[in-house]
Amino acid sequence: MKDVNISENIIYIGADDKDIDLFESQYIVPNGISYNSYLIKDTKIAIMDTIDNRKTDEWLNNLESALCGSEPDYLIISHLEPDHAYNIKTLTEKYPNIKLVGNDKTFAFLPQFFDIPDLEERKIVVKENDSLCLGNHTLRFIMAPMVHWPEVMVEYEETEKILFSADGFGKFGALDTDEDWDCEARRYYFNIVGKYGMQVQMLLKKVLNLDIKMICPLHGPILKNNLEHYIEKYNIWSSYEPENKGVFIACSSIHGNTLDASKQLKGILEELGETKVVLSDLSREDMAECIEDAFRYDRIILASSSYNFGLFTPMEQFLLHLKERNYQNRTIGIIENGTWAPTAGKCMKDILSEMKNITLIEPMVTIKSTLNTESKAELEKLAKNIVNAK
Repeated sequence: MKDVNISENIIYIGADDKDIDLFESQYIVPNGISYNSYLIKDTKIAIMDTIDNRKTDEWLNNLESALCGSEPDYLIISHLEPDHAYNIKTLTEKYPNIKLVGNDKTFAFLPQFFDIPDLEERKIVVKENDSLCLGNHTLRFIMAPMVHWPEVMVEYEETEKILFSADGFGKFGALDTDEDWDCEARRYYFNIVGKYGMQVQMLLKKVLNLDIKMICPLHGPILKNNLEHYIEKYNIWSSYEPENKGVFIACSSIHGNTLDASKQLKGILEELGETKVVLSDLSREDMAECIEDAFRYDRIILASSSYNFGLFTPMEQFLLHLKERNYQNRTIGIIENGTWAPTAGKCMKDILSEMKNITLIEPMVTIKSTLNTESKAELEKLAKNIVNAK
């Protein structure tokens, strides 16, 4: 694992997981994931969250090494999801005097995961802006409900000006992965937190008033420099505004004819001067990355085959994922394909009608099996209208 330096008295005790196949049993993580946990050493000692069961032994070794024979006084529970909270009971059994710090919702949910017989004696309930003094360090608690569970809270350490941000500002990838933050943080955000943009906005309004020198998330690298960049990205993402000008073509093709039309459309758009056109085959590419690109660009074209008098399954799943994540504020074009009863266009419009601030660009292109002179002319009209809709 990459050596992580935070400060003299705040020590990283988390672990990288490079063997995991799917994060949350659904997200492809080619470079793994980190489970972050921290130790604050002061007159009183606080552990900032535990980690997933997959790395329990490594985490306990890191913890014991950092403690140097001391015993922790507090476990701060920012988030109860098992990848961060699996070892809560482990700590209560290992350290009989440790206190558990959480909010009302934390302790309402905790018994659903663990049977801790002396929980009432151990728990310390905090609310908005409560503080916990450790000596030279003081933690201030900021409630972050539905970012992305109801009990989530973040902590601001007032002396070293560090924000412990729970799942906020998280990223896929182990800590020793050398890759651009934006891409995998964007994919992480929209797939895991993206539904709760309003709640993220509320949290940002609280923390932007703080003097933050460092952000310590529960997944991904510790953020020390250029914090304005990361905060700006989160503001854009949680506002459901496009991040970049460009056209994302999401294609769902059975036998390849719809995909062929999408490739031709990509070429037409580029000939018209569109500098960024991204084409994804929904049947074969990572769905989480397709969702990321749908949120990233300001315009999207949906191209799908009809199937069983409805919509081909990959496109249906894609649109339902977007709907679940409150997709909005986008300009969209539609291409449907069908041999005897094209139904994809109507089905796509029905799902889009349940989303906010969606502008549909005409014409809706209907292909009967393969592109012909008439449908290609319609494709060219759609391309021109999409380009003009910048």
